[in-house]
Amino acid sequence: MFIQFVQDNLLLFAVAIVSGAMLIGPMLRRSGGGAAANTLQATQMINRQDAVMIDVREDAEYAKGHIVGSRHIPMSQLDSRVGELQKFRSKPLIAYCESGNRSSRAVSVLRKHGFESVFNLTGGYAAWQQAGLPVEK
Repeated sequence: MFIQFVQDNLLLFAVAIVSGAMLIGPMLRRSGGGAAANTLQATQMINRQDAVMIDVREDAEYAKGHIVGSRHIPMSQLDSRVGELQKFRSKPLIAYCESGNRSSRAVSVLRKHGFESVFNLTGGYAAWQQAGLPVEK
């Protein structure tokens, strides 16, 4: 019965498969560098586990505004400045950039340096602002 349905609606079935792959693909690529945390999960980790926010944007972006209490280490300097984060090894680290792309690379770098509890803020600083969460300049 299912096979007959697929044969009768081959184009419809193909569109469903392609659209499903388009929805799942970005999630699989995003999780490649490590776990992701949305704004709700990030605030819970900050409040319950004393998580540390790591802003990997460039200086000019950081100066325009950043998450309250975040540590600023631009992605271009992360490898050389990773030692600054050693004292936070026992805490979750949540990396963020403007949209979540650079910070996913930062998660990979931090994992390479032995940090285990590292997360990428889904949607980055833009998602944080959109959620109305606290920022400072």
